[in-house]
This record gives sequence, C-alpha cells and structure tokens, in this order.
Amino acid sequence: MTAGFLIASAFLASAVEFVEALTIVLAAGITRDWRSSLTGLGAATIVLAAIVAALGPALTLIPIDVLRIIVGGLLLAFGLQWLRKAILRASGFKALHDEAEIFAREQAEARAAGQEERAGLDWYAFTLSFKGVLLEGLEVAFIVITFGSAQGRIDLAALGAGIALVLVAVVGVVVRGPLTRVPENSLKFAVGVMLTTFGIFWSTEGAGAHWPGDNASLPGVLAFVVLIAFGAVALLKRQRVALA
Repeated sequence: MTAGFLIASAFLASAVEFVEALTIVLAAGITRDWRSSLTGLGAATIVLAAIVAALGPALTLIPIDVLRIIVGGLLLAFGLQWLRKAILRASGFKALHDEAEIFAREQAEARAAGQEERAGLDWYAFTLSFKGVLLEGLEVAFIVITFGSAQGRIDLAALGAGIALVLVAVVGVVVRGPLTRVPENSLKFAVGVMLTTFGIFWSTEGAGAHWPGDNASLPGVLAFVVLIAFGAVALLKRQRVALA
C-alpha cells in the first residue's frame, strides 16, 4: 500500500514539473533553435542526476526518525503551499494555471531577445532551456530524494518520476506543443493533498508517535486532508458569492 502511494505521489508531482519544463523547452526550441534548447535540456539533466546521486546516499546516514521529522516538515511546507494555491484556484480566488498563456509569453520573450552565440549555440535558447529544466527538475529531485529516503525506497520514488518523464516526453513529441489539455490544476490539487498527507504521516512517526495499523493509516490521513481541502474550497466559494 505504501509503495503504491509512494509511486503515485512521485508520479503526479513529477508530471506537473515535467509539463512546465516541457513548455519552456518547446518555447525555446520552436522560437529560437532546437539544438541549443535540447543541449540545455541535456546539460540540466546531467546536473540533476549528479545532485540525486550525491544527496541520495548521504541521506541514508541520517537516523530514520530524524530523517522523517525533517522530510515530514519539508513535505508539509511544500504540500500546504501547493494545496493553498490549488484551493484558491478551485474556489475562484486565484486565476487557473494556463500552460498555453505561459508558452505564448515565453515565445514572445524569446523572439524579443538579442542574438548571441557561444560555442556554436544560441545562448538564449540554451540558458532558457537549461534554467527552466534545472529549476523544475530540482523540485522533482527533492520529491524523489525525500519520498524515497523517508521510506528507504528511493528506487520506487525514482520509478514514479521516471514514468512521468517518459509519459510527458512521449506526449510532447507527439503533440509538438504545450500540453494544454493536461488537467494541471487538478494535478496540483492532488499533489498538494499527497505531499501534505505524507508530511503529516512521516513527521508524526519521526516524533515518536505510532499510527494505528502503521502504514495502513495512510488512506485515513489522506481522506482527512481531502475532506479539509474540499471543505475549504466550498467555504471560499460561498464567501466569493457573498462578496460578489
């Protein structure tokens, strides 16, 4: 059960980040130069792989209870931030994330940028792709390392992220455009719920408390977080109607 939750959480969170990275790479490639954009993608991937390879084994040296407190706290911080934004979007207090609009903006900025070549590469396309993939990829690396190390199964978290990478890449090649039909806002809501659930679960375990049934309690914690999140959306929707 925990393995399924772990893979699903890593998959959903990574898919959101990979969709955003794909949008940036496509904007740089279509507008400027594909070779430079893909070179930036490759360079960022190498850096990310080195980070995961370095940090993953290092975290195994930390006592598991201490690690779960640290990881649980970090996941709560990230999860509640994602969940807060998702709740505000679902209730209408914040504009929905629009991948097509972001793609258009990135294209406009790429067209307006000056031409500069270094080592035979369009430097703007390279740096735009590199920075975009690195920033989004760092969040994926954080998810893989924290999820995996807290359970001692980095391989399962990496599997979820790998499936997301392959799926987004294949769809991106087929569509050759931003994945505007991906329900990204719904995915972010789900990711916020999953991160918050694991954050509560692991930080509590790390503090020395024991859940009834151990890992079997995860669905109950998940249901509690979902109930609170949907309750917040309903409350804010009523508030928005009252203010209208």
